[in-house]
Formats: sequence, C-alpha cells, structure tokens
Amino acid sequence: MAMDNKNIRVRFAPSPTGALHIGNTRTALFNWLFIKNYGGKFILRIEDTDKERSKPEFEKDIIDGLKWLGLDYDEGPDISGNYGPYRQSERTDIYKNYLKKLFDENKAYYCFCTKEELEAERQAMMSRGLAPKYSGKCRNLSKEESENKIQKGDKGVIRFKVLNKEVEFNDLIRGKIKFDANLFGDIVIAKNLKEPLYNFVVAIDDHEMKISHIIRGEDHLSNTPKQVLIQEAFDFNVPKYIHLPLILTTERKKLSKRYLDVSLKDYKNDGYLPEAMLNFIALLGWHPKEDREILSREELMKEFDIKRIQKSGAAFDINKLDWLNSQYIKKMDTNELIEKIKNFIPDNWNKNDNLLAEAISLEKERIKKLTDFKELADFFFELPEYNFEILIWKNVGNEKIKNNLKILLGEIGKIQNNEFSKENFEKNIMPLAKTFGVGELLWPLRAALSGKKASPGPFEIMEVIGKAESLKRIDIAIKKL
Repeated sequence: MAMDNKNIRVRFAPSPTGALHIGNTRTALFNWLFIKNYGGKFILRIEDTDKERSKPEFEKDIIDGLKWLGLDYDEGPDISGNYGPYRQSERTDIYKNYLKKLFDENKAYYCFCTKEELEAERQAMMSRGLAPKYSGKCRNLSKEESENKIQKGDKGVIRFKVLNKEVEFNDLIRGKIKFDANLFGDIVIAKNLKEPLYNFVVAIDDHEMKISHIIRGEDHLSNTPKQVLIQEAFDFNVPKYIHLPLILTTERKKLSKRYLDVSLKDYKNDGYLPEAMLNFIALLGWHPKEDREILSREELMKEFDIKRIQKSGAAFDINKLDWLNSQYIKKMDTNELIEKIKNFIPDNWNKNDNLLAEAISLEKERIKKLTDFKELADFFFELPEYNFEILIWKNVGNEKIKNNLKILLGEIGKIQNNEFSKENFEKNIMPLAKTFGVGELLWPLRAALSGKKASPGPFEIMEVIGKAESLKRIDIAIKKL
C-alpha cells in the first residue's frame, strides 16, 4: 500500500473513565505498529468530555500502561506537540467556534423536546415497524424562537441536521461501507455550546490534528457515518478507516465482562511480561505471513501489515497468553529474571542472591507467570508444611517409606559437604534406588525436601539447600510417618 509517510498521522484516543484494558491496548498497539511499519506520527489524545466519569488517575493509568509496553507516542498531553491541547476538556473554545459555524450555516439547531416526548415518539415508530429516530419536530424553529426558549430557561440540546443521503466511506480492511443516513434522524452533537458530545468532537479533533488514518475497534463502526457527515458538513478531508475485529472468547462468543474488566495493570501485577503481552495482543485479529506464535517487538514492527488484519472476531485465549508468557520467561537471562521476580516475592527471599538465582534456574521451566514463583519455590526459603500422605508412593505402606527414608538419611549423611552435589547423589543414591525401587525411594525423598506433589527432582533440591537442611527435612518426614 503506497502512502506518503510525511502525512501519515494516527491517534489513540481513549476516554479516561476506567483503567486501560485489553481492547483499548490492542487499538493502541495496532496504531503504533502501523506507523512503525509505514512511517508517520502516533498521537495520544485523551477524550475526557464525560466530566463526571473522567478521572486523572485513569489518564495516568493509560499513560503508564503505554509506557510499560514501550508504545511511545510523538504527541500527547504529557509531551505536547504542534496540534494540542491533547485533552478534549482543554479544547472547548475550538468546539464552540465550530458549533457556531454550523448554526451560521443553518446546519444545526436547538431541540427542546423532553425525554418523555422523545420516548413517546420512539415507541410510536417502533409500533409501526419503523427504525426509531428523531422526528425533526424542532428542526424549523427560528433563531428567535430558540433564543426565547433558552432565555426562559427551557432545557435543550444541539442537533445536527442529517441529510437524507447514503453515507459511503472506505475501510482498508472491509472495503466500501454504506449507511442510509435517513435512518439516523438528526443526531445530538452537544448539550450546549460549552458541552459538545463524542461524535462531534472526534470529527473536529481528527481534522484539527490532521489525522490521516483512524484505527479503532469494530464497535465504533456505527459512529463512523455520523462522523463522516460532520466532516462533510465542514468540507473536511475524510480520513481512511480501519475497524479492528471484535475480541471474542475461544467459543466465538462475546468476551465476558469478567475479562473486559481486567485492566492491563492487572495483567502486569499478575506477573505477565510486557514482551509477552505485546506478542499476545498483536495476534488478536492479526497474523504474520508465516504461521508463527512468538514474535519479538522488532519482528512485529517489521512484519505488521494491515492487509493481514482479519475481519472476523479474534479469540482471547488465556491459556495461550500463559504459554507465551512462559516461553518469554524460559528465554530470559536468569539475572534479568531475578530483577523482575523480586517484586513478587517476600523481602527476606532477596537476602540470599545465590539461593534465589539457583531456585529460579530450577523453577524456570515451570513458571507461567512471575507470581507463580512464590508458590512454586517457597520451600527453598522456608521449611515446607505438608501432611504425611504426600510422602507415600502409590500403595507402599508407611513403615516401608519410613525405612527407606532412614536408609537415605544414613547414605546422604555420609556424603561430605564439599562433595554434596547432584553428580555424587547420582553415584551414591541411584544404586540404592535400583535396589529398593526408584519411585519408592525417590518420591518420598523429593516430597520430604519440597513438601509438594510437583517440584524439581530431589538431587537438584539437595544441591541448592545444602546438606544440613536436607538431613533436617528428611528427619522431619520420618517423624511425620
């Protein structure tokens, strides 16, 4: 797709009415990948026209989330730029001037219909099998009549005169899309001159900020023709649109509120890596040329092509995210992993760097999330608590297990401290295992050391915790039996 890179400008325009979630994060990522691949500028715009629900802490959460993922933007509320301000709440005068222009050109009017009147109209149209829309009752009020009503204190809204026409725009994924504007009726674009509403301000901002491509979710598809009508009313250039597919469950159903309510910060706090999150989110509705699951940031930037964005819904599979995260953990340098895991473990575990490094090396293959390490590896740092049943191998009796542990206690005790290694354990203990049974001997040994049904092997654990601690734990197990 040939593009003039100098003129490409895309925007991520979240509302700070809640924390940054996966759907919005995907929109931000696809905008970011688009300009990284095609060139241009990426703008962050905060759409905070909802004064009651917009909060500074949510704006901070959005910015922090983008920075955590490394999605740098060229212009925004915290870094300025040539087309600011970048918060809609700071652009009121701009919108006011455009609203006045619509009034001057007789393209907008005040509507004083009450909620009750509008609901009665809606019910009447539906009873006749018609799509409900505003009747246009106030459309032909004169300026004088409108001003008199306002001065009397009558409450009204500003409506945009929708032309009876077919609205057509091009979606770079879906092709030409047409809407019958006659089905809309005259849309409300502002509560008053100082309180414009979403579809109006978006159309104005996209023009003022010279946005060339609008990449957003499919849920905005119904807003697009309304915004196009406003753009045409001002003779603006209509941007190119890309509507991303819905995010669905693995059963191809609408994503439940349980997942929609989970913020990006929740995933971060749950121990997911930013690299894995980027990789996972990029594959929600897009795929590379080759059938690959693991793609680095650099590979995503290089391979991203909007032609490979799918039209059908994208499946959100938490198991796939866990798998991807585990792959990134496995590939990560141990020292780097130590630094990341430190935020997810008790402070006293950080006192022994060697023990922490050895425990991480042993558990690395089993960690899906950074939060897993605390539960997987607690026995390296604390005496494990468990019921004696965990020591039993299949149907072998307690006495037999107890005797086997006593034999192990004696043999392990003979190994000198300077020879206390996995290599020597295999040399001294494996012959016994062949005599008494591998499972019968090594299962209770491993369980005595870790207190868990699943853990690294007993030889690996003993090498990490040392001779004295190993003997102490075996003795405790014998007493439990």
